[in-house]
Amino acid sequence: MNSKKIFISKLFPEIGVYLLRNNGFNVTTWNEDRPMTQDELIENAKLHDALFCAGSDNIDKRFLNACSHLDIISQFAAGYDNIDIPEATKLGIPIGYAPNAMSDATADIAFGLMIATSRKMFYMHKQIINGEWSYFRPKANLGMELKNKTLGVFGLGRIGIEMAKRCKGAYNMNIIYTNSKPNLDAEKEIDATFVDFNRLLSQSDVISVHCSLNAKTEGIFNKDAFSKMKPTSIFINTSRGMVHNELDLIEALNTNMIWGAGLDVSNPEPMLPNNPLLHMENVSILPHIGSATIEARNEMARLAATNIIEFYRNNRIPHIVNPTVLINRKTK
Repeated sequence: MNSKKIFISKLFPEIGVYLLRNNGFNVTTWNEDRPMTQDELIENAKLHDALFCAGSDNIDKRFLNACSHLDIISQFAAGYDNIDIPEATKLGIPIGYAPNAMSDATADIAFGLMIATSRKMFYMHKQIINGEWSYFRPKANLGMELKNKTLGVFGLGRIGIEMAKRCKGAYNMNIIYTNSKPNLDAEKEIDATFVDFNRLLSQSDVISVHCSLNAKTEGIFNKDAFSKMKPTSIFINTSRGMVHNELDLIEALNTNMIWGAGLDVSNPEPMLPNNPLLHMENVSILPHIGSATIEARNEMARLAATNIIEFYRNNRIPHIVNPTVLINRKTK
């Protein structure tokens, strides 16, 4: 195992590097404070046996075929929509990932964005910076209260459940949700009700998106969806920017189809500074920091490193996307 060489594509928390080196691996890290180009990633990966990468790395068909020698790719992320999973499976490359580490951190961001949007906090902060805090105006810049409102969760997985717990505990919100299938355990835990997508749109005062990005969810929150929402509703997305159509969201806000939006993700990323969403009164935006806590990022690094360690030690990957690859596979 000591001869195996691992390439780490970003400046990740040190615990991942420590675990790999402490288990005898030869580790090379990308130390520049900028993203690698795909050509740079390919060039470096070709010289190593395994790749420890980020969700922002483009692990597409071109990369995978250029680096088909890799024993394993382990990703510092809970999602893996940046990876061509069918191609990796075809080439026999197992894909590890790091789920569950960021549930609390991301739910906190969704909850915070909901509150910030409901009270126009980001916009009012800018008013102070711009010297526009003047006199008391009783009817100006009014927000809305959240107590006893209905939260609609699109994707009631671990993060969605944590968001629902916060909303129920703080504001006694009624919880409804849409999933690919009912989550019966969650229904018992948080008294949630399964509804179809149209009912989620029409009945929710706040919709919080916590789904994975795939062919069914890409662009699902579009003009048609926004038109079915309450004009007093708030849209929160902390999953992936491509789940919502950004031009349609801008139109929905400008035409009062919906009341406000809180986003930790955008399409594209990074968001351009002239995006009209950044200047709207009822919009709160963050630069994709859902997992940005010390605890969550350390755990993500630990999980990604452990996938690699266990693969070489025991031919198993604790968190694997394509487990069929490991069947009858021998470590190289």
